[in-house]
Amino acid sequence: MIAWISLVMFPQTYLVALSAEESPPALVLHGASVFDSTSGLMIKNRTVVVENNQITAVVPSESDREFTSDSRIMDLQGKYIIPGLIDAHVHLVHLADRTHVTGDELLPLFLAAGVTAVRSAGDAIVAQVGVAHYARANRKISPRIFMSSPLIDRNPPLHEDVGYPITDPAQVAEFVRDMKSWNVRSLKIYVGIDRKIGKKVIDEAHLHGLKVMGHLGNYSAQDAVTDGIDCLEHIWSVFNYSIPPEVTNLPNFRSNLDLNNPRCQSLVNAIAKRKVAVDPTLVVFRNMIYLNDLESVHMHPDLDRMPHRLIRYWESYRRTVNLQVNTRKERTNEIRKYQELTGILYRAGVPILVGTDAPEPFVPPGYSMHQELELLVQSGMPPAAVLQSATRNNARIVGSDDDLGRIAPGYLADMVILSDDPTADIRNTRRIEWIVHDGLLARPEELLKEVSIE
Repeated sequence: MIAWISLVMFPQTYLVALSAEESPPALVLHGASVFDSTSGLMIKNRTVVVENNQITAVVPSESDREFTSDSRIMDLQGKYIIPGLIDAHVHLVHLADRTHVTGDELLPLFLAAGVTAVRSAGDAIVAQVGVAHYARANRKISPRIFMSSPLIDRNPPLHEDVGYPITDPAQVAEFVRDMKSWNVRSLKIYVGIDRKIGKKVIDEAHLHGLKVMGHLGNYSAQDAVTDGIDCLEHIWSVFNYSIPPEVTNLPNFRSNLDLNNPRCQSLVNAIAKRKVAVDPTLVVFRNMIYLNDLESVHMHPDLDRMPHRLIRYWESYRRTVNLQVNTRKERTNEIRKYQELTGILYRAGVPILVGTDAPEPFVPPGYSMHQELELLVQSGMPPAAVLQSATRNNARIVGSDDDLGRIAPGYLADMVILSDDPTADIRNTRRIEWIVHDGLLARPEELLKEVSIE
């Protein structure tokens, strides 16, 4: 039988680096409820065994299983374990020049919030690779990083710091080969690209086993879905192509759009049929674009953890945008329309992703993930489905669903230990006691000490 070791025997700030030669004792998480991201169920009274950086067993806690005397055993009865959260849309290079905060400085914020992996959604490739190298060398304080291409755009690109112009389909094959050599997982089509180039990007990417995401503009969602795009970024990439031409001259048509119109229904059906994923990033629309004049946004408690350099830039952005009170009702209604469309997509069977667009203004790295989870629940998704999106679905879109996004034998040990059940209330994803990342245990408060607040 197991000789249980009290949790109080653990150092309160257990965070240990191991040399390549050392084989750490098994970590045994005993007695917790464990979220099964395949079924969407919270399974009670389980014991999870971690050896090195891998989960080796998930068994009923009453199992007659013996462990070596040096096993590190944590009594987690009454606690809840979910797979590590994955943010499917971040930028670790873009905005650095304006905020004076570099991507490596943001990494502990993600991990402290239970975000154990992030997907870059378009950044300058060399700088992005540098941040990824830093993350691998500092895995105690950094999430996993899945890289993408720069923003594939017209010439000149809309964002010259992170854009890459392609004006001829003949340029695509070489570009994709180059991106593959940098070990990116995704290519990103941006607003200036037309269908001729967009389809070529999709075809070449798939030849190399890469996925394609799209923040669409000239390339319509209808065409991109037909051409085989893997995911649509931002709810705009669906909403903007759901608007019948005849309503565009009506006042406030975006905030009053009837989403039961045939154009919208046809697009939703096509997205669902082809299983194209949609990453709504509702939080960036609310916090950055539409409602940053609300104190609940620009004075949110999550911002207290952010470097002051970020806050100063975000405030300068807010002053420049200068939203007017007399438009707030329409702006609020437009956000609700985006949430309504997200619910429609979910109920149609579209795979929903969870991304934030951090660190765009008032979208705090790591902690905006919890805001996005709440917005998705408000959109009509059950908490368990939202957790599946943030774990299983996001792991699939980075091509790592065979080793991330589940708590199961053979999967990497990325988990979050919570004090309360997030399937009962999604806000409980904030109630983090421990993070397990790559087999290493950390307390949120210790990770936050790694962030310079100045």
